[in-house]
Amino acid sequence: MIHQQQSKPSSVDWLILIIYYLFVVVGLLCIYASVYKETNPLIYDNTMNYGKQLMWIGISSFIGLLILLLDDKFFYAFAYPIYGLTILLLLAVFVFGTEINGSSSWIRVGGFQIQPAEFVKFSTALALAKFLSGYNINFKQFNVKAIVAAMILLPMLIILLQNETGSALVFVAFSLVLYREGLPGWILLLGVSLIFLSVIALLVQPLYIVISLVVIGIILLALVQRTKLMILLTVSIIALSSLYVSSIDYVFQKVLQPHQKSRINVLLGKEMDLKGAGYNVQQSKIAIGSGGVLGKGFLQGTQNKFRFVPEQSTDFIFCTIGEEYGFIGSTVFVILYLLLMWRILFLAERQRNKFNRIYGYSVVSVLFFHFMVNVGMTLGLMPVIGIPLPFFSYGGSALLSFTLLLFIFIRLDANRVNELRGGE
Repeated sequence: MIHQQQSKPSSVDWLILIIYYLFVVVGLLCIYASVYKETNPLIYDNTMNYGKQLMWIGISSFIGLLILLLDDKFFYAFAYPIYGLTILLLLAVFVFGTEINGSSSWIRVGGFQIQPAEFVKFSTALALAKFLSGYNINFKQFNVKAIVAAMILLPMLIILLQNETGSALVFVAFSLVLYREGLPGWILLLGVSLIFLSVIALLVQPLYIVISLVVIGIILLALVQRTKLMILLTVSIIALSSLYVSSIDYVFQKVLQPHQKSRINVLLGKEMDLKGAGYNVQQSKIAIGSGGVLGKGFLQGTQNKFRFVPEQSTDFIFCTIGEEYGFIGSTVFVILYLLLMWRILFLAERQRNKFNRIYGYSVVSVLFFHFMVNVGMTLGLMPVIGIPLPFFSYGGSALLSFTLLLFIFIRLDANRVNELRGGE
């Protein structure tokens, strides 16, 4: 029998830890640079964002250390209670929440403000991992798919009701985990098709799209063998696609807020609003482009220094990297981020325990979604939906939640290393 050992410090994956602290430190410097004032150069000032972030780095490091000292079985045993607790915190927002920047998703605790929507990401990852790794669980069964969908959609819908669209959309990333666990490829293809139809519906009048679908259907039926099944399938696809396109147009015209419509129109090139919705992205591009190849240097970014870029220490923190460290610095950042995700994915695939593997894939999926959307929106390639860049953006809730997400996997992987050593 393999003797179970408590993890030792040497058991943890040091590459992930090194990249984590490198990101946290560089993120702190970027936050400092984004709000830097020559009249107040101290890096510790708890009235400034960088001072508060430094404090949160200390808190996150302490909690991360506690996680590494816990028994790895703790996370499996308490996955559901942790998920339930974060759901209750989400619901508590409706009673005790305060509104910040148009979002009513914050709870004030003493002098701190926490955003439960950030913490439910890692708790959902734990709950999914426990359920899907359970005995006699077959993902092909409809009831299993229904339960998994409910576990993901519940927090997603609650967050949407708190006007936090960006945080809600992050839960779409869990579809990548489900694909690894046996989700049929046609479902992902359907998802991509719906996204394509959504974009087309926002660019072209619905009537023209319906006419085009009918024409394509007639051409298709003329080229293939016309059986009853083929005719029924073609007509059904045209009808459902037409209905979906009409619903997208209705939601855009009747449901979305004016500022949300404007952001979408700017992204699609239908509007050029450099003083409104397009201002952030335009200034972001100017800041990144002005950095050139080598960048302007630490604290030398004029776009950041003179506050041309709104939210530059949170959603648009990548602008500071691009302006002060240039194309070279931005490339190094992207490579390191890809290295971090590759390392987690590599270790997740090597896990002996299904719970650990599923959780590892969840970590990668969440980090990838945040990275892709955050960097993409600063470059004008993604809609501005207001989600942080993990480990870089200012925010205690975000830093702590991503630290929990990552360090739990580090702890789970440390147990794999110990099992291998114990079997030698």
